[in-house]
Amino acid sequence: MYLLQPILSHMIKIGSLKIVNADGKIYRFSGQKSDLVPNEVCVHFHDNGYANWLALSPSMALGKGYMEDQLSVEGGTIYDFLQILSVNVENDDYHWLHRFLESLDGLRKRFLQFNPASKSRKNVAHHYDLSAELYRLFLDKDRQYSCAYFAGPENDLDTAQTDKKSHIAAKLLLERDHKVLDIGSGWGGMGLYIARHFGAQVEGITLSEEQLKESNQRAKLENLNAKAQFHLKDYRTVTEKFDRIVSVGMFEHVGINHYAKYFGKIHDCLNPDGVALLHTIGRIGSPSVTDPWIRKYIFPGGYIPSLSEIMPAIEKSGLIASDVEFLGLHYAETLRHWQQCFQANRGKVRNIYDETFCRMWEYYLSCSEVSFRHLDSTVFQIQLVKDRRVVPMTRDYMANQETALREAIANDNRAA
Repeated sequence: MYLLQPILSHMIKIGSLKIVNADGKIYRFSGQKSDLVPNEVCVHFHDNGYANWLALSPSMALGKGYMEDQLSVEGGTIYDFLQILSVNVENDDYHWLHRFLESLDGLRKRFLQFNPASKSRKNVAHHYDLSAELYRLFLDKDRQYSCAYFAGPENDLDTAQTDKKSHIAAKLLLERDHKVLDIGSGWGGMGLYIARHFGAQVEGITLSEEQLKESNQRAKLENLNAKAQFHLKDYRTVTEKFDRIVSVGMFEHVGINHYAKYFGKIHDCLNPDGVALLHTIGRIGSPSVTDPWIRKYIFPGGYIPSLSEIMPAIEKSGLIASDVEFLGLHYAETLRHWQQCFQANRGKVRNIYDETFCRMWEYYLSCSEVSFRHLDSTVFQIQLVKDRRVVPMTRDYMANQETALREAIANDNRAA
């Protein structure tokens, strides 16, 4: 504990943390009481070298250590431990040792973000070609694997994800005769929503073979396959023109080295009076690096950009950012719902994989939630146009369109 003890003594100013080391010694770190954290979080370390590993490599030690059962939380969950750490990091300038180690990782940032087409497909398969049943067990019915939109705090996950699609559709100003490109179309939910409610012609592209198969099956089952078609295609190979372009939860996998090409492609494929909408996880504040554990176990090649990294590429492409919205706490709530669904189906997930995978996924959902709730993660929705006159001068049209869509969907559900 000789490395970790001074770090936690400096850091813990909110809440109370009790650590029982592998040798049986007990260490306490206390700050002021707060409703943000439990009264006391008690953590057991099960390996003599774990404390020093946590001091030198907190991200990898927390994630891998939890996967391998090198730490446990007494009377609570890993979320409780991550929460007290995150709340204190949020209210502190962070320890000098961690800032130094992060700066070393930052030197490799451009190299780690090299995502050519061949590597992109491999990275996508690592995460999105997992068992389809896994995603059914913790996502909503439409399998929207991105931030939901909680128009009301009492809304359930299915409602919030439908409202997210309505929120995006309203910003796109969709019409029946529009030709729409969906970049990173997932299991087809957004594209099918557009085809179903607007009658637009949708082309969805993905690098996941599992998602592609599922998307086209869904389109056929809903008799929408004439309106919504999905293809295994990299965005860099698209050449057609579109009236509308939407991309939800895909930009995080583009890689910072490829932003100019990405927005250049949107510019080239968007008609002069077109509208595009980018929905992506982002970072509040200055640029940083990808969490090492997330990069290794969850999203290889992924990167969470700050707005200052996105905007220069948009400006140079010739596109205009006509509207920008931040939705960070909406993702914290989304992740809370995902965690609840995952825990309710944990036994089924363990039957598909094993206990180590369950602990990995549990940690992934927990660390993501605390990042959106207490740290620097957020969600950007950026509306893009070539001509500023194609969107109304005020934002009232968004709320009006969303209200009309919700009423139409409610009427359809009642009729069904």
